Amino acid sequence: MRQLPLPIELKDSAIFKTFLAGPNAVAVAHLQAVAAGADGPGGWLWGPASSGKSHLLQAVCAATGDAGKLAAYIPMEQMRPFGPEVLEGWDEQRLLAIDDLDRVAGDSEWETALFNLYNGLIDRGGALIVATERGPSGIEFDLPDLRSRLSAGAVFQLVELDEAGIAAALRLRAQHRGLELPDETIQYLLRRVPRDMESMYGLLERLDVESLAEQRKLTVPFVRSIIAGGSSQCR
Repeated sequence: MRQLPLPIELKDSAIFKTFLAGPNAVAVAHLQAVAAGADGPGGWLWGPASSGKSHLLQAVCAATGDAGKLAAYIPMEQMRPFGPEVLEGWDEQRLLAIDDLDRVAGDSEWETALFNLYNGLIDRGGALIVATERGPSGIEFDLPDLRSRLSAGAVFQLVELDEAGIAAALRLRAQHRGLELPDETIQYLLRRVPRDMESMYGLLERLDVESLAEQRKLTVPFVRSIIAGGSSQCR
């Protein structure tokens, strides 16, 4: 069976070390065990878009790869244009992480492909981790057995970080990038930037580039000038 190549690369920053577990520590520990080779069918993560599902899926793939085993990350939102055949041939992986599974729920062709993929993967001793915005009971599947198959492993509802958690997550990501992020700058960001982690991390990447180019520290005035879209020369 021909395996279609996936035009997807894992983000270098999407590893366990850069994820603040906080209230999701049990889910993180489970994924780390799966990456280390723990027996079992895998697991199911669900929660809102800003809860860290994609980060964790990529992190478990990265850790599995670091352990010398095959792993692949499949974001359904990007894979849908390729059709269900994109799932063929991936059952020889040690681990598959399927993001946005709910994007294809209710489509019989996609569900059949997922059903076959799951069975082939488990028969070979592999593991499947899926992620959705709603929990298993909140998704309408066309194949009645697919929900029970996919939820055979541990199911975790990811909890969004509170303000203190967001601050700690920003500090952790800044440390990973080699940035000094003062507490007053973090507090300024919390007041001025949408508190979803995608927005926060995206801005942090931009600040990293700007501060390096201008040889500036991440002070509140400098960050304010970047957010305002003005010249990074503003003092």
